[in-house]
Amino acid sequence: MGIGEHFEGVKQHWASNFAFLDYYKKVYGRAEPLPKWSDADVDEFIASDPVYGPQLKALRESRKFALAGAFAGAAHLGGVALKYSKAPHGVVLATGFGAITGAVLGSEVAEHWYQLYKMDKQGANLRFIYWWEDKVSGPSCPPCHLVLSDDPVPV
Repeated sequence: MGIGEHFEGVKQHWASNFAFLDYYKKVYGRAEPLPKWSDADVDEFIASDPVYGPQLKALRESRKFALAGAFAGAAHLGGVALKYSKAPHGVVLATGFGAITGAVLGSEVAEHWYQLYKMDKQGANLRFIYWWEDKVSGPSCPPCHLVLSDDPVPV
């Protein structure tokens, strides 16, 4: 194994570690943002894509766990702080911390409930972004018109 092959392996390793930058560039690094989509558009994508559609549906349903956890955590910790502290800043901080903790715990429950750890979450979201971009602006390249014939291509 030469040094060039070693550096190529290192380059591939770091490219896979920073793959989220491609997602960032596609979603947030645009000159003009994509128009907003509705729930009907997401449902259309879920019905049209047999691989990433169910994954995106599970991701959207998992948000309910995070929201319920955030609400429960905020209510519980805020209530405890209000009962024992009665200091307004303590109640606000405890409510915020309870909401964050509950949202993280709810997300973790959803991760196991829907088995999201088996899915490519970023890939499903990115596939939806590609689909939405193609739907809004049309395909990025015009259809190729290939002429197939039995004649060999002259060299």
